[in-house]
Amino acid sequence: MKFFIFMFIVSYTKPLWADKPCAARQIEDESVVCVCNSSYCDDIIREHPADGTYVVYTSSKSGLRFQKRISQWSDGELSRRLTLELDPTKQYQTIEGFGGSVTDSAAINWKSLLPVLQDSLIESYFGENGLEYNMVRTPIGGADFSIRTYAYNELPLNDASLTNFTYTPEDIIYKIPMFRSIMNVAKTPVHTVATTWSPPVWMKTNNNYSGFSQLKPEYYQTYANYHLKFIELYTSAGIPIWAITTTNEPINGILALAPFNSLGWTVKNMGKWISDNLGPTIRNSIFQSVKIITGDDQRVTVPYWFNMLVTFTPEALNYIDGLGVHYYTDKFVPPAVFETVTLTHPDKFILATEACEGSFPWQSRKVILGSWDRAKAYILDILQDLNYNLVGWIDWNLCLDMQGGPNWSNNFVDSPIIVDKNRQEFLKQPMFYAMGHFAKFIPRGSVRIHMSEKHGGILPSSIYKIAFFTPKNTIIVNIYNDGKTRSINLRVGQQQTSLLLEADSITTVEFPYTL
Repeated sequence: MKFFIFMFIVSYTKPLWADKPCAARQIEDESVVCVCNSSYCDDIIREHPADGTYVVYTSSKSGLRFQKRISQWSDGELSRRLTLELDPTKQYQTIEGFGGSVTDSAAINWKSLLPVLQDSLIESYFGENGLEYNMVRTPIGGADFSIRTYAYNELPLNDASLTNFTYTPEDIIYKIPMFRSIMNVAKTPVHTVATTWSPPVWMKTNNNYSGFSQLKPEYYQTYANYHLKFIELYTSAGIPIWAITTTNEPINGILALAPFNSLGWTVKNMGKWISDNLGPTIRNSIFQSVKIITGDDQRVTVPYWFNMLVTFTPEALNYIDGLGVHYYTDKFVPPAVFETVTLTHPDKFILATEACEGSFPWQSRKVILGSWDRAKAYILDILQDLNYNLVGWIDWNLCLDMQGGPNWSNNFVDSPIIVDKNRQEFLKQPMFYAMGHFAKFIPRGSVRIHMSEKHGGILPSSIYKIAFFTPKNTIIVNIYNDGKTRSINLRVGQQQTSLLLEADSITTVEFPYTL
């Protein structure tokens, strides 16, 4: 009899423990990294909760990584404590997705691994038992995360017809193979956002890839065609482009802020180029459905690259689908700046298009293995952005080396996956799991729903949260506990429960729900 009871327990609990757990490596004074090698790599299986139950996934500073448990809703009275109440009938933005970036550097690091490890890395991000990323950003030509400065059609000089626009070695050897691996693994369409850092220098006023520069007016239409030709080129390689942006961080080229590839714009010239050149070129092509994203710069520049732009050039609104925003000034600029767009033009989306840690000059350690502080920074920023109606969040390099490169301008940074080619392993940073609590559990088409707090006489303490109704007819709640272990209540309609939140942790709760 005991044997049959044992077999029943094993049979019942197998779905909970079928995941491959993190092969943890403790980093001194930090959290853990999860090590993947040619024989082992952790994964996570999303359990579909049965009626009357909910599934909880937790990652924490103490080393939990997607720890999973199934519980049932409570029948009795809950203790008097902070209660999060959901109202699924009150809805906000629809989610487009989450992802990372295929740069030259990311693809070079990926290719430095054995084929079995290359497959594991792509599965970890895009696979059904991985984070299920569904978005990618990629440079049009070179960026700082390349090993050289380059663009398409560098020669012949002054070639306004772009007669030599073709694949670069970086496309053929690195980026396109990585894209094809991604598309072979992903179960849902991967929406690719393409961005130019700098066009060939003959189009620019300073004849240089970096520094103060603007586009020569005689090449406005050529630069629009440059984007169209890239869309044609990558589409012919089997990589459809979902959106383009109107130049990466254009403020860099005006203020000469960056020592790497850039192109400066004034808001008047940008608006004119969109309305007279880029917009008509894309909309009158067979790629008319490709979205045009303006800005693609820091949060502080949102009013400049959107509100001022459409004030000077209102006709540009006919072509602009959304606004791209970067991560790097978010600690200094409140998210209320997004309301200058969402309240005045609710039909235009905002997408977070680039983020990384370790980018500031005063951060001497570019890669910090096991850093929970960097995972926390990601989590809080994503929660903040999504609570202000952003439709998605795209990380920067999918993987970097132990130094945080390669990078031709020595602009090294951190990444959710660090590749150690000498040991033929890759390390999943806490940032990887931070991204996973959003990317895996909030699929495209999910809608943010209202959540309110009732304190029960107890003031809230460092709890950050968000909730979504998903296309799977479930509700997802993400909660970050920035402090000691504590319990809170969760309530939706007549269903309620008590949740134990680990110290310094992110917790994802999923349960079935019918609207």
